[in-house]
Amino acid sequence: MKIAFLINNAYGIGGTIRATANLSRGFATRHDVEVVSVHRVLDEPAIPLDPRVRLTSLIDMREDTPGHEGDHPLTRQPCTMFPDTGAAANSARLPYSALQDERIGRWLRETDADVVIATRPDLNGYLARDGQSRYVRVGQEHLSLDAHNPTLRGHQNRAIAGLDAFVTVSEADAAQYRAALPDVTTRILAVPNSVPAPAVEPAALDSKVIVAAGRLVTVKRYDRLIDAFARIADAHPDWTLRIYGRGPEKKALRGRIDDLGLYERVFLMGPVSPIESEWAKGAVAAVSSDMESFGMTIVEAMHCGVPVVATDCPHGPAEIISHDTDGVLVPLDSGVDGYAAALARLLGDTDLRARLGAAARERATAYEPAAIARRYERLFGQLQAARLRTADTSAPGVRDRLWSRLRSAVAAPAPTSASTPAPSSTAAARPANPARTRPVATARAAADGSVTVHLDAATLPPGPLDFLARLRRDPKGREIRLPVPDVALAPDLDDIHVTLTADRHELAEGRWDCYVIRRGAPSDRRRRLTCRLAEQARRVGRPPLLVGDQVVSRLPYATEDGYLALRTWQRPAHAEVTGLRVVGPDTDSGSGSGSGSYEQAVITARLLAPSGTPLPRTATVVAVSRHGEAQDLTLPLTRTDPATGHFTFAIPYREALAVRTDEHDLWDLRLRLDAARAPVPVGRIGGDVVDRKKTDAVPAAALTHPTRGATRAKPFFTVTNDLALSLRDAAPR
Repeated sequence: MKIAFLINNAYGIGGTIRATANLSRGFATRHDVEVVSVHRVLDEPAIPLDPRVRLTSLIDMREDTPGHEGDHPLTRQPCTMFPDTGAAANSARLPYSALQDERIGRWLRETDADVVIATRPDLNGYLARDGQSRYVRVGQEHLSLDAHNPTLRGHQNRAIAGLDAFVTVSEADAAQYRAALPDVTTRILAVPNSVPAPAVEPAALDSKVIVAAGRLVTVKRYDRLIDAFARIADAHPDWTLRIYGRGPEKKALRGRIDDLGLYERVFLMGPVSPIESEWAKGAVAAVSSDMESFGMTIVEAMHCGVPVVATDCPHGPAEIISHDTDGVLVPLDSGVDGYAAALARLLGDTDLRARLGAAARERATAYEPAAIARRYERLFGQLQAARLRTADTSAPGVRDRLWSRLRSAVAAPAPTSASTPAPSSTAAARPANPARTRPVATARAAADGSVTVHLDAATLPPGPLDFLARLRRDPKGREIRLPVPDVALAPDLDDIHVTLTADRHELAEGRWDCYVIRRGAPSDRRRRLTCRLAEQARRVGRPPLLVGDQVVSRLPYATEDGYLALRTWQRPAHAEVTGLRVVGPDTDSGSGSGSGSYEQAVITARLLAPSGTPLPRTATVVAVSRHGEAQDLTLPLTRTDPATGHFTFAIPYREALAVRTDEHDLWDLRLRLDAARAPVPVGRIGGDVVDRKKTDAVPAAALTHPTRGATRAKPFFTVTNDLALSLRDAAPR
């Protein structure tokens, strides 16, 4: 059977895209599967599809490519389909136009699929209007009836009558649709989203990190989560909260975090894909929504063994979580206090987290793609059988074709169990031409500073290979090679790996790109490794390492274009920032008004250096100006502990204000031990975060310069994760 998905943009990272990627994988073991993306905005999808799934696009919106169609004449004519109001609404890259009408309509008329699945309201409209009776037409609801505004709701409800089936992701939502459409003969039922078991290590649950993920939109109520965490933060001083995602609420959430003085405890991490590696860093997962159509993030966290505390909101959480068995449900009407109490209970009970986390992993197996695909296959078989009973079979071959489709829908062998994982890429058939396949790797950082790179044997070129890492933009061309185990002789194709250890493999500070290369070949014949996963969970909360006479930290990560790289720090000495707070004239806690009336930043750090390097009481911190030595500032240490290397210093903003001269003045912070030794960088290179500049944000102060006027002052972490101070011109308040 051929099954085709129609999706607006297969190149993003949203929930519908993940759901489509997962379900298409479940079908691919037994069927011919195609994902048709109306728009193409990138060269490759951010969420990779199974290699057996074909990806097709209808409109190329990639700028600066020969096929770009953003200026096609039909883009200037109106679309005849009702518009969606989701994340892509009003997007310049994903416009509604007559070109969309023409391309979608043509594809629906010409496809040879046996089943077409549309994945959002406007596409359900196209499928109902332009779809053909020769194939089964299935519409999906990835939100809920209540989530749509009345206009969109009315449009989609009328379109449902033109479909063979309409599938929601929760039983409660299916019941609402059936009640709203009593006269519609379309089959309306619920099948939950599929969520595969991730390849990451299960969470150790010892990180003291709460993780939440999703679009930063009002319905997710991250404000409730932040407020609840604020209620219990003092009682659990070692815990932090991370919120992953992008969306229109980011600015408001940032302001709320700053107002509560939680900028060192609550972090907006930005979007991350794949998200599984971030769930595995958590000890608790948090869902605080007013409404969840399904709750894919719940199942993702459960797969990683992380206990979930979720509001018992319509519709999804209670259909996934059994309260106090495999997670915690919080009554929606209990508000912030109820959610805070549930969080506090989990944070304070290690045994409860372990029990719920283990049960959560077991519960999540019911949502694996193979199990959910079988539920859809049963639906397809029922719909095909109904067509067989009512079809006009007088035309030659009609009955035979219908019987053939029915057999392919229902006669495929079932998996051995609902929890049978999708085949790994190494278990799948080896590509016909491995030399043209992109090599794929998964990397994992360990607590001891080592990084292990697992290579996908099915994607490796033939012959003896080396793993090659090269320091990016290095005039010296430094690189390191390690032999890759011979795939032909390996007893386990799923364990082809190399390990870079902190004590044996020296990696200079910087970013190292990762490749495989035929053994003995020159470096320019290398092939870059695509990153499937970069696991950093074992480094959460851990300081940099002392290795010989160097301070070392290493993290694998995926580049923006999806390749594997290593971020490395290697220094003779380093001062690791352990605390940063901004204070005003009437407070020394930094937990105040968020008004911007801060006078200074107070930093606590710890000197890390080879044994025998003391922290002198006479040490100072120097703010080194990027505009010249005349603007350097010397900052005394206010507290020192030579035994542990901890020290505290303050950055008085007005001292920097007095010497600023340019539109944007910048100072880098360095610890000066004495006149004989080189200054020591001050920053955050420990832990699991590659780019602190994006995550560790501090409130800005509003100052006034006598000649330059309004000035915005704040400390920040640079692209090297070192601490710096910024004073720049600002618009008058």
